[in-house]
Amino acid sequence: MAAVKLIGSPISPFVLRTMIALSLKKVEYELLPEKLGEKSELLLKSNPVYKKIPVLIHHDRPICESAVIVEYIDQVWPESGYGAILPADAYHRALHRFWTFYVDDKLFPSLVAIGKAETEEAKAEAVEQFRAGLRLLEEAFVKLSEGKAFFGGDHVGFLDVMLGCFVVWIEAMEEVLSLELLEEATMPALHGWVVSFRAHEAVKEVMPESGKVVEFFKMIRAMRMKAAADAAN
Repeated sequence: MAAVKLIGSPISPFVLRTMIALSLKKVEYELLPEKLGEKSELLLKSNPVYKKIPVLIHHDRPICESAVIVEYIDQVWPESGYGAILPADAYHRALHRFWTFYVDDKLFPSLVAIGKAETEEAKAEAVEQFRAGLRLLEEAFVKLSEGKAFFGGDHVGFLDVMLGCFVVWIEAMEEVLSLELLEEATMPALHGWVVSFRAHEAVKEVMPESGKVVEFFKMIRAMRMKAAADAAN
């Protein structure tokens, strides 16, 4: 029986965060699939407060919330051969945590708003909010990376994991909605970061196929549109 288990679906960006961290640290684990929108008895027992994925179970003890889980993985497996995910310097650790909070508190909700927008006006407003958030992260990347490939410098760090989990979703929404969310002309550094992040072996091992995310986004979008139409009748 595996000492490490992960409850979740790989298509969830928050579960993907955990999977990337485990992949970086080369930690073997058992994935316990959880269909999005459903809540198994194990999930409710393991995360009775938020009742959400992901949940990491280590020696039968559950750890919840993706940011907390990634820090836990970094601390429990420090000598994995990869090194630390969080920066060694306290100030840089604080910056990575600050921008992670920004991603979850501001950037992710605006990405969701794009997918939920029912009018072109609402979509345009959400797109601009999302692009404005990315432009701030473009500036943050230039400062934190110091001319190197990742927010963590030479290697994938904490903020790389916390933002990188959304890359495949951004790309899927760009394809389905015929948008350019991550504009290369205005965000060249961040655009280059995406290329480097996607090319990293630990990321490639766990990143879901783009086609699957595209189809999943189409499905949930169709469900929302049907629900809106039914409510209007």
